[in-house]
Amino acid sequence: MTARITADWLHEPALQAVFDALETDGDTARVVGGAVRNTLLGLPATDIDISTTAEPSAVMEKAAAHGLKAVPTGFDHGTVTLVTRGTPYEVTSLREDVETHGRSATVRFGRSWQHDAERRDFTMNALYCDRHGIVYDPVGGLPDLQARHVRFIGDPRLRIAEDYLRILRFFRFHAQYGAGDLDAAGIAAVTELRDGLAGLSAERIGMEMRKLVSAPRAAETIQAMRDAGIVSRVLATHSGLRPFRDLRALDALAPEACSPALALAVLSDGGEADLDDMADHLRLSNAERKRMKAARSASDIACGWGEARPAPVSDTEIRRLLFLAGREAAIDGLLHAWANAGTGPEDPVFLPALERLREAEVPVFPVTGKDLLAAGVPAGPGIGEALARAQAAWIDSGFSLDRAALVAVATGAAGSRR
Repeated sequence: MTARITADWLHEPALQAVFDALETDGDTARVVGGAVRNTLLGLPATDIDISTTAEPSAVMEKAAAHGLKAVPTGFDHGTVTLVTRGTPYEVTSLREDVETHGRSATVRFGRSWQHDAERRDFTMNALYCDRHGIVYDPVGGLPDLQARHVRFIGDPRLRIAEDYLRILRFFRFHAQYGAGDLDAAGIAAVTELRDGLAGLSAERIGMEMRKLVSAPRAAETIQAMRDAGIVSRVLATHSGLRPFRDLRALDALAPEACSPALALAVLSDGGEADLDDMADHLRLSNAERKRMKAARSASDIACGWGEARPAPVSDTEIRRLLFLAGREAAIDGLLHAWANAGTGPEDPVFLPALERLREAEVPVFPVTGKDLLAAGVPAGPGIGEALARAQAAWIDSGFSLDRAALVAVATGAAGSRR
C-alpha cells in the first residue's frame, strides 16, 4: 500500500528550510509520527517531528551553516530543536535500542529507517513522509491506519517491556483513533504485563489518563481497561461507568463534557475526599482539582432540578447556580448531574437549562466588605457572616433587593450578633 501527503503544512517555507539544512552531505530527513498519521486520517496535524540520519552534533552544525537556531533540548537522546521563522521543529536522529529498562532505554544512533521504526510503539505511529509527501511504511502501518486498528509493532510484550506506559497508550490511542475491537494480541499482552504500571510515575500516568478520558471512544475503552484489570491500577477511586458513558453522550451538546477534570470527577463520582485521592494519584494541577470539586458541588444543586421534573427550572434557580458557582462550574455541575441522571441528550429539563446557563448573565453581588465597613460593621469575622446573610437574602428575593436594602440586611444581621 502506498500513500502521498499533499497537506499545506508540508510545503511551509519554514519546514522546507529545515529539510534544506538536514539533507546535505548524504543525509536524509523525514517527518514522522503524529503529523503523518493525523494528516492521513484527515485530522489536524499539530506538532511536526522530524527524523534524520544525521547525528545530533551534525544537526547542530548543519543548522549553524544554514542560519537556523538550534537548541539541544534532548541532545543525549538524539533530539535537537531547530527554530526557523519563529517555528520550532524537533529533529531526532535515527536510533536503535541497545538496552531497555521498562520506562527508558539505552540507545545508539544509526542510519536504518527500518530499525528506527521497529523501536516505536504502534504501526500507525511509524509512518514517515519525505519533503515531497511520499509516505514510507516500514512496518505495515498504512493498512492498520486505514482500518483504525491500533497494533503494536512486532511482539507486544517486547514493546511494553521497553516502556510500561505503552499499556496506557495502547488504550488511549484506541480511544482517540481506533475503530472496532481492540487488538487481541495487544489486550493479552497488556493484561499479562499490567503489574508493570506500578513502576511508572504518577505524572506520566496522569498525562495519559487526561488524554484518554477526553477521547471520542473513552467510555468503551475504559470498560475494556476495567475488564483487563487496568483501571484499578491507575485510578485511586472509580465508580460504575454508566454515568461516564452518559457524560460522553453529551459531547455534541457541550464541549465541556470533554474536559478531563469533569470527566474524572464523573468517573470518580465520590465525595471531596475521593476527588482529592484521584487528584493526588494522577498528580492533577491545582486548577484541575478545583474544577473537579466545583463541578461536584454545583451538581448537588442541579440534581435537584432533575428530581423536580417535569417542572422547568426557574430563572431564579438558573441565576442562583451561576451566582454561587460561576459559569464554568455551573455548566460542569449541570453536566455532572445530567450524566448521573442517565436521561440522555434530549432531557426536557437539563437541555433547556444548559442553554440558559450559557446565555444568562452571572449575577454580580452589589455589596462589598468595604460597603459594610463604611456602614459601621466592625472589621473581623462579622463582615463575612453579614455578607453571607445578605447574599442569602438577595437570592431569596430573586436577586431583586438593591444595594441599600442589602446593606440594611447585612448591618441588621451584624447588629443582632453583637
